[in-house]
Amino acid sequence: MFITETQIRIHYALTDQMGMVYHGHYAEFYEIGRGEAIREIGYTYKDIEAMGIIMPVVDIHSRFLRPARYDDLITVKTTLKELPVHHKIVFHSEIYNEEGALLNTGDVTLYFMEAKGMKRCQMPAELRAKLEKYFD
Repeated sequence: MFITETQIRIHYALTDQMGMVYHGHYAEFYEIGRGEAIREIGYTYKDIEAMGIIMPVVDIHSRFLRPARYDDLITVKTTLKELPVHHKIVFHSEIYNEEGALLNTGDVTLYFMEAKGMKRCQMPAELRAKLEKYFD
């Protein structure tokens, strides 16, 4: 299993009239967590795109348990529970507040696709090699 954690400070523009983080921003938090998780293994989305691979989101699920509020420091815990096979990768996210209370959970499925032709493809071998050590 591969797990990373990323902290984000909630600024005023992320909140709604009720003083809580607007629900649409949680997908952004998942993306920040994914980007940092990929960086943790030595790549960036930009590196993967340079290989001719894109990773569109094809499915997203989110569960809201408690609100995040202005000036909270949240932790986005991003997990790959299984080594991706074929063309699909699923990132699991959990978002916690500073007190450690679970605020939100989400699952985001992406496909590896060839940028030219938009056809599904395997995960790049270099990326797979970096991840395999977490799934012994």
